[in-house]
Amino acid sequence: MSADRTLSRRAFAGGLACLGLSRQAAFAQGYAGLGQDAAGYAEVIPGRLFSFPADHGPHPDFRIEWWYVTANLTDSSGAASGIQWTLFRQSTRPGPQAPGWASQQFWMGHAALTRADGHRFAENFARGGVGQAGVEAKPFSAWIDSWQMRGTAETSDQTLAPLMLNAAGADFSYALTLSADRPVVLQGDGGFSRKSQRGLQASYYYSQPFFAVTGSVTVDDKTTDVTGQAWMDREWSSQPLASNQTGWDWFSLHFASGEKLMLYRMRQTDGDNYMFGNWISPDGTTRPFAGAEIVMTPRAAIEIAGRRMPVEWQIAIPALGLAVACSPLNPKSWMGTSFSYWEGPISFKGSHNGVGYLELTGY
Repeated sequence: MSADRTLSRRAFAGGLACLGLSRQAAFAQGYAGLGQDAAGYAEVIPGRLFSFPADHGPHPDFRIEWWYVTANLTDSSGAASGIQWTLFRQSTRPGPQAPGWASQQFWMGHAALTRADGHRFAENFARGGVGQAGVEAKPFSAWIDSWQMRGTAETSDQTLAPLMLNAAGADFSYALTLSADRPVVLQGDGGFSRKSQRGLQASYYYSQPFFAVTGSVTVDDKTTDVTGQAWMDREWSSQPLASNQTGWDWFSLHFASGEKLMLYRMRQTDGDNYMFGNWISPDGTTRPFAGAEIVMTPRAAIEIAGRRMPVEWQIAIPALGLAVACSPLNPKSWMGTSFSYWEGPISFKGSHNGVGYLELTGY
């Protein structure tokens, strides 16, 4: 495992040090400070019309934003692995955007490679305004130092494909090509993704769950060709959590039959957890589920860093005839970072079979 320290992908609190928030204060305001007051930043409201390619690019008037890819891969022998590639943007203050070194935008890159025999990760940080990191909508390019997710002359605004993806840490690297023949999918209510019962916590959220992957991964100087499928999430917000929400359990699932499922449980201190799911048909049409329509039950946990992490789950959506058991490729996919969390590839079986990714925060 790399000794680099990183922050959670959806919860990039990146500017916490710059904002003067201690770890204790951050958790008192929701996981990683994401429940703190967002006065002065742009608000997430229902009814927004998404526009591509513009919305593939940054939204600096909002406090936080991410471009996030997970991929479930196999090599020619059938051995499984998973990768993550993430770029986070964090604004340290609202108001007009300052140029150059005065920019209030900070960036973090996060890369990981997980196999049954190990979990490796690395991070990069950058200041906005000086070209070290950023995102351009067209031609699409997202980068931090040498890590890149970039389009080609053939990249479609609607599918956001093809893309070339690469990253490297001290003991791993990968270089992948992502292709897709179906448009991105709006999550929630037309891209408005509610995160609490009150609806005051929300993000703008869309995904590209239909990426097919080819390329190679390298571990300890040994390179292996891989193929698989990937999922990209795009979210931006200014206050996605309530102060009484301790964290979340998030799934992205690829079904062997071609369907996809995004699912999350926002955990609250009063036990009134908020759950939402989006069933995505092979043609890209969606069917949302929420609340009592979803059953998410932890089945087995592992103790890591003095914390109990529920890494095996039973998931059921009775209206779909769905009942599956999810297991991790590597139960020790632990990100021992400043704001620690668990994230790694999983497989599932039962009424349906497939692979996906699981993220656990706030434990």
